[in-house]
Amino acid sequence: MKKNNFLLLSLLLALSVVLAACNFGGSEEKDSSSSDNGTGAKELNLVIASEPPSLHPQLATDSTSNAILQNVFEGLTTVKDGEIVNAAADDVKVSEDLLTYTFTLKDAKWSNGDAVTAEDFAYAWKFALNPENASEYASILYPIKGAQAFNLGEGTEEDLGIKVVDEKTLEVTLENPTPYFLELTAFKTYYPIHKATAEANDTWYAEAGDTYITNGPFTLADWQHSGSITLEKNESYWDAENVALNKVNISMVENEATASTMFDAGEIDFLGSPFQTVGLDVIDRYKEEGILNIADYASIYIYKFNTTGEFTSNANIRKALTLAIDRQGLIDNVLKGEQSPALGMVPSAVPGFEEDRGYFKDNDIEEAKAALEAGMKELGISDPSEITVGLSINTSEAHSAIAQFIQEGWHSNLGIDVTIDNSEWQVYLDKLTNLDFDVARMGWIGDYNDAYTFLESYDSAENGNNDTGWENPQYAELLKQSISETDADARIDIMKQAEAIAMTEFPIAPIYYYTNLSVKKDYVENMQTDALGNIYLKYVDINK
Repeated sequence: MKKNNFLLLSLLLALSVVLAACNFGGSEEKDSSSSDNGTGAKELNLVIASEPPSLHPQLATDSTSNAILQNVFEGLTTVKDGEIVNAAADDVKVSEDLLTYTFTLKDAKWSNGDAVTAEDFAYAWKFALNPENASEYASILYPIKGAQAFNLGEGTEEDLGIKVVDEKTLEVTLENPTPYFLELTAFKTYYPIHKATAEANDTWYAEAGDTYITNGPFTLADWQHSGSITLEKNESYWDAENVALNKVNISMVENEATASTMFDAGEIDFLGSPFQTVGLDVIDRYKEEGILNIADYASIYIYKFNTTGEFTSNANIRKALTLAIDRQGLIDNVLKGEQSPALGMVPSAVPGFEEDRGYFKDNDIEEAKAALEAGMKELGISDPSEITVGLSINTSEAHSAIAQFIQEGWHSNLGIDVTIDNSEWQVYLDKLTNLDFDVARMGWIGDYNDAYTFLESYDSAENGNNDTGWENPQYAELLKQSISETDADARIDIMKQAEAIAMTEFPIAPIYYYTNLSVKKDYVENMQTDALGNIYLKYVDINK
């Protein structure tokens, strides 16, 4: 929706005040981030789309929070050049049966100078698994022995396969061999937290300052809620000598057009997920200028269905809505970022899922109408005009453009009434959690490069990332089998069987497989997303 000129001017004036306060775009900022031969203080200017919902590693669930967390905290392992490498861990030994991992920690320190200990990791993991803390990502710890039982209130903390051998040694026992476990230990839910601080203050993560103690390459120096975040180099970090940036200024800018204007004006140095997104209206121009980078991305854009809704509780209605989407038309006419139509739950960038599995065809209007007729008969409805579906999005020009395109297709091809509503990010997440929607957009980025991360969310209606109300015992059993299957090809086949079940009942409508679009200034070096959408600012340099 376009704003009138007066409102736009007011917004830009207000934004200029915020940016000035954050030293964005002013001459002082430019002087401080440039120097002779690029050897002086180095500052990077970025934007994110909203206030991070949570900067607690075990409570955060979204990519905006993750963009901050993965640069102020560090797990036992991390990702460099697409490969898993040791981080807080100095050494990892794996038992012959692939069930026991023994991590020996580096002589690393927290930002307050305290030693990073095995107990800090154990404390954080147990916090996530404790059902009282309602961590929505607790299930990512389920490979650990006893983790699922404890999280579901059926086991005890003492039964967990998490053993602090000594200050520098953590022993972890798994339920089953998990070939991607060292990828998991690079994920935010596996980050440590400073135990003494957390025990002394249960809201330690709500503000920047002395209580926000980190072990990563940067500290959370300042947090102006709904305004800006400032990161500063962590001089206590074990690898500080290889961190080039001194400061990262991150403003919160919801509007993609405003973010593009800031990039064009030189007020920010990089634009692309997770640091806002390249607006649809500038993609063609950035392509013509030769600065648009398009990268593969193990992620998917979906519409979730509330399977307890008045109309979306019906599987045939969900099928009709899923089939009556012109994905290729959306990509060609709206997105223009070389995305691929999503015809399954697992992106084609994931090993073993490169080929179309044949669940349904893109824009299959004939089959959609047949499913609609079947659904109406089951619901006792005689005409499609009796069906009203609400389509919920978080505030974004791109999400709005996508929703309007799909809304028109659903109305013209199926004859149903579709309304669109939008909400600010945190409010939107609450709506999904409370099933306060009919259809809702969501993007899912792989937490690790394996199909299980795209399927696991729907193993139970109680899964904190499900947000559909859907569950299927056979689907859940197949996912459980995939965990213990050690033959790689057989395991992929099991997961495809599970995906096929979901693509019969349609708790979600896959829309497209993402590509990651970004632009950066020439003086920004080593800044690009990996296949999972991560950007580790530790490796970034500025040379003006």
